[in-house]
Amino acid sequence: MARTFTVSRSILVQASPSEVYAQVSRPAQMGRWSPENLGATVPEPDEPASVGLVFDGHNKRGAFRWTTRCTVTAADPGSRFAFRVHAIGLKRPRLSAPIATWEYRFEEEAGGAGVVTRVTETWTDDRRSWPDFVAGVFDRIATRGKTFAVFQVGNIDRTLRNLKRELEGEGARSR
Repeated sequence: MARTFTVSRSILVQASPSEVYAQVSRPAQMGRWSPENLGATVPEPDEPASVGLVFDGHNKRGAFRWTTRCTVTAADPGSRFAFRVHAIGLKRPRLSAPIATWEYRFEEEAGGAGVVTRVTETWTDDRRSWPDFVAGVFDRIATRGKTFAVFQVGNIDRTLRNLKRELEGEGARSR
């Protein structure tokens, strides 16, 4: 079976594209929604990130914890936010290599009551130089039996549901 290098999922959120972008474009806040990410170390955690910003993401899966080095590659307010993961390590990202790209797109949808945004989260496997067999074995060990593509669909679904719940929840409009 051929490797899947990209997966995307979408959800509708009752908020404007600029409101959703303002939240998602702050890497230090990602831990509020992600099942794996605990947040990030950034110079200005309460500000949207700009293109070229390098940050360290802190992650966990079960008892295992690791840190990634990431660079923001797109920061188009209200439209698109993306970053590339290019180093990984336990406490500090020491191994430099293409790992993954994460992208978020925000599109206003026609809605009856208020503004609705389609939020699309995309994960792209940047480990193109890895042989399929090696990637398959590594993925199944790291994810307890799944490929990263299948595993990331579940993570993306949880992230988007959590984002929607927070942005549509009580007090969401008072931010």
